[in-house]
Amino acid sequence: MKIAHIAPPWIAIPPKNYGGTETFLYNLIEEQVARGHDVTLLAPGDAQTSAKLVSFFPQALLDSGLSWLAHLKAYYHIHKAIDYVKRRHFDILHTNLSSAADMYVFPLAAKLRVPKVTTLHSCFPFDRVQSWTGDADPYYLEWLSTAPMVAISESARVQVPYDLNFVGVVYHGLPMNIFKPTVERLENFLVWLGRITPEKGTHHAINAAKAADVPLVLAGIVDPHMPEAVRYFEEMIKPQIDNRQVKYIGPVNRQQKIDLLSHARGFLNPIEWEEPFGMVMIEAMSVGCPVISFACGAAPEIIVHGKTGFLVHDVGEMVRFIPRIDELARKAVRAHVEQNFSVGVMTRSYTQIYKRVIVASLPESSRSKAAIKRPSVSTPSSSLMTGFRTIEAAQDLSPFARDAMAATEAGPLP
Repeated sequence: MKIAHIAPPWIAIPPKNYGGTETFLYNLIEEQVARGHDVTLLAPGDAQTSAKLVSFFPQALLDSGLSWLAHLKAYYHIHKAIDYVKRRHFDILHTNLSSAADMYVFPLAAKLRVPKVTTLHSCFPFDRVQSWTGDADPYYLEWLSTAPMVAISESARVQVPYDLNFVGVVYHGLPMNIFKPTVERLENFLVWLGRITPEKGTHHAINAAKAADVPLVLAGIVDPHMPEAVRYFEEMIKPQIDNRQVKYIGPVNRQQKIDLLSHARGFLNPIEWEEPFGMVMIEAMSVGCPVISFACGAAPEIIVHGKTGFLVHDVGEMVRFIPRIDELARKAVRAHVEQNFSVGVMTRSYTQIYKRVIVASLPESSRSKAAIKRPSVSTPSSSLMTGFRTIEAAQDLSPFARDAMAATEAGPLP
């Protein structure tokens, strides 16, 4: 399959420390290439990828010093990427909706003939700047309402305030050959990891660890482009860092994250918002580290209470469950991720969605031709063979579209 991915231009792929969308893209693309797909990534020039990389400037925007509010280069990236896709053949275009500038994709790609799918990573409204919220989102429904959309959790899907064209829910997945425990002997500390912002609940993690009398290691970034995050760290978090009970080690890269979570007794996730997914939860569980999370957003879809962690509703409950972390079998915690949140599971799900979107995008005449079935000899695989025979009438379809039609005629997609 020939797949084009347009990445948001703000954070490098893979991210140096934080970047949920960029981590998702890196994992998905590497697995797609490994499975033999012909993949093109349209992203800034500092991306590291096994796919063909097409860039329009050399560095991710935040790393080059731009603010989230400076959209001109972001628009340029998206415009040039759409133009590139328009002039070449692809079976599917995969885009992502993470921040306000990503909304430009929809009007720019509206007349593309290539089938399209978008993964929704963040919450509406997108017309917002810090505490200010505008009213532009409904104007974009002209294009959004029909665009095939994938949610990253059921919770994320039901939170959308508009009637969008959701074609599936696909959880994020990790490469399990990389995300694996690096130690067998645990140390007596808990971990909080992520962007240090109020809604991520860093202060709640500190309060819970102190009340349970367990050391806490904080790791993550304070986004200098977000004044509210800087103020939160300086006023509420930094005064509590004593390097005994509470230690802050700053941003961590992937391997440092794996090592940290492998050593920790557990991961605290006291989020205060309806987080669409929460990649760090599956990263923790992938190395066997149990998660205690507030039951917000997608957490109840990710954590199996009493098996891979605990779902709680406040700091008091979190404190009561901290002593029970050691009751959970770390091998069972990891097995849950292998079965439900591996990169293989994620990639198969997206391949299935791609096929459905491609078939749905075919002209009615092609679908009508493909619907003409010819008699076939009854064999154990006759239904599958019938599906392939129906495609012979649709000579105007691309090879992959014919395969997709065959798969849908034969039954459930793989």
